[in-house]
Amino acid sequence: MSLNFDSKVFKKEALNLAGTQEYVVRGGRDLFHLLPKALEGIRQIGVIGWGSQGPAQAQNLRDSLGGTPIKVKVGLRPGSKSVEAAEAAGFTEANGTLGEMYSVIGESDLVLLLIADAALADTFKDILPRLKPGATLGLSHGFLLGYMKTLGAKFPENVNVIAVCPKGMGPSVRRLYEQGKEVNGAGINASFAIEQDVNGKATDYALAWSIALGAPSTFQTTVEKEYLSDIFGERGILLGAVHGIVESLYRRYLDLGMSEEDAFLHASESITGPISKGISRNGLLGVYEGLDEAGRTEFRQAYCASYHPAADILLEIYEEVANGNELRSVVTAVKRHSRYPMGKIDGTRTWKVGEKVRARRVESQIPLNPFTAGVYCAVMMAQIDILAEKGHSWSEIANESVIEAVDSLNPYIHFRGIAYMIDNCSTTARLGARKWAPRFDYNLTQQAYVAIDTHEPLDKGLFERFLTHSVHPVLEACAALRPSVDISIVG
Repeated sequence: MSLNFDSKVFKKEALNLAGTQEYVVRGGRDLFHLLPKALEGIRQIGVIGWGSQGPAQAQNLRDSLGGTPIKVKVGLRPGSKSVEAAEAAGFTEANGTLGEMYSVIGESDLVLLLIADAALADTFKDILPRLKPGATLGLSHGFLLGYMKTLGAKFPENVNVIAVCPKGMGPSVRRLYEQGKEVNGAGINASFAIEQDVNGKATDYALAWSIALGAPSTFQTTVEKEYLSDIFGERGILLGAVHGIVESLYRRYLDLGMSEEDAFLHASESITGPISKGISRNGLLGVYEGLDEAGRTEFRQAYCASYHPAADILLEIYEEVANGNELRSVVTAVKRHSRYPMGKIDGTRTWKVGEKVRARRVESQIPLNPFTAGVYCAVMMAQIDILAEKGHSWSEIANESVIEAVDSLNPYIHFRGIAYMIDNCSTTARLGARKWAPRFDYNLTQQAYVAIDTHEPLDKGLFERFLTHSVHPVLEACAALRPSVDISIVG
């Protein structure tokens, strides 16, 4: 995917990733003084919704634009349960920063739609006509575009349509922004996209929005590629796959004679602890190269046996997202919740054992299990290859398949557990993780581990491709763009 853009306000930097040139804009608090210039013509930013991204984005924008004439106003439905939380964060009707959703949409120059995907699918036909001519519609997820495509619907032609998509959950966006008050450059990286530009200012609006959120680096994508990679990724290695991997490995290690605590330690804790940290700092290849010879043998076996069973499911997921089936399934599932609300997954034995293990955790004693690392890296690499095959940019591939996992989500998973993460993320992600995690579990158990136990010959060419894969220098280049501090998880 070839992308290029021009900004009248912010400096872009060329980035060579696997032989392709992309551009990135570096953020930082030293650029905040440029925000009013980049947001020329914007007097009010309406933040619609108070879910995962709403609180973080509203507060970050307000703080970054403090002392400027630009107002940040939150819009909520009448009677919303979130009113109290918004007021606690300082958005109130009394000070003019909190109002009814449709009123805020109609009066704002930049409208950030941050309500849940299924709710957006139900209300977009009421929302779009209320946008002022010449206004800018902002999305932090391309789900709406994808869903509208299934209906043949289009955005109004007289508005800008842009996207800024942080590569992490809302709480991460806020927490790292606050850390950035002490260390310039702390934050969550983001991608941006321009779907419609009616006044020639859409690119600068999007970049200003991203920088104001605290993004250390902002990469370009398209709205379509964003929703494809995002919805695919959360069903893949970010949530669904890691859930299935841990369930399968936990049972396998029990069968091999480990105690329940050790099985969880070598499965879940190894992934979210030393394996994730190793990938974050040294890349996938660095994890393998850091093993002794016996460990490398285990890694190779697990990798070669797991890659194709994982790629089989990942290809199916991508196609289900691309043809609209996965998007429609989210909308219909939410409608069923009035009858059968979504249950939680944290009551099973695996996650109860996990609670005990985390309560007694000693970080230095968590093992980097080479078999676990081989399985995890194989699934991650299979996801990378599917996205590359489908024409996604390398920056997007690296962010959606690796960086968001090991630098944003896995620290939360390490702190609270996979079950907690899946029970507390967005509805779209929760539904996807529940739907696809068992498929990864089954394929790994029924195919990958059986192949190892029956000593089937390994595909040596598959591992040679791993050793020389284009993603390794890509991750090395992207590592230079890591936030200046690691996310702090407390409370």
